[in-house]
Order: sequence, then structure tokens, then C-alpha cells
Amino acid sequence: MKTNNNFKCVSPGGLAYSYSGREDVQTATHLAEGETCKVTGVGNSMTPILKSHQPVICIPVTESTELSKKDIVLCKVNGHFYLHLIWSIRNAGTDSEMFLIGNNHKHSNGWITRKNIFGKTVEIL
Repeated sequence: MKTNNNFKCVSPGGLAYSYSGREDVQTATHLAEGETCKVTGVGNSMTPILKSHQPVICIPVTESTELSKKDIVLCKVNGHFYLHLIWSIRNAGTDSEMFLIGNNHKHSNGWITRKNIFGKTVEIL
């Protein structure tokens, strides 16, 4: 469901968001433009943390956003968008910082840079 950028919805936890979308380029674009978004993932790769079609609230990731192992992020790995976990961080805090992304069932998607992480989950709905 798209929402009007001027209209804010509020999550049960009190977080305002202006766009609802899926794990895709449209949602990544809204996050890159600084919007907090409700993101709905599809599939069972994150069970039992997230169920299929269970939405989360994501905040935009910037250069100053703190990212840690076990954070759930909306990211792009090898051309595919995922709402998956950060498994590992290499060269943290440097220009060559890298993040290993994977699901909750021991499947690795691959290493990416911060520019391919668009949103950080701050609330599971």
C-alpha cells in the first residue's frame, strides 16, 4: 500500500512512517530519500524472528547509522532485495567497511557495503 508522503501513519510503538512497501527498489528509494517505512517481507527465511508477511518498521540508513551484528536490514545483495540479518562486519568504521548478510537459517547472501543497506529494522509489528 502506498501512502501519501504528506500523511503519516503511526506504528503501535509510536513510530511515524509515510510509506508501506515490500522488499523492493521502491521501498529502498523511499528509505534512501530519508523516509521511515513499513516493510513487509515474504517467505520463511527469517522465521521464527519474522513470519512471512509480517511487517517491520525501518529507518533510513545513513553514514552515521549504527549497524551491528544481528540487525535486520533492508538491503540489496547481488541484485536482490532482502530483509535479512547482518551476520558479520569487516573493517568496521572504515571506508572499506563490509557487511555479511544472511537469513535466519544459516544461508549467506554475501558481502555488501553500507551503500547497499537502505533500512534498519527498529520495530517488528
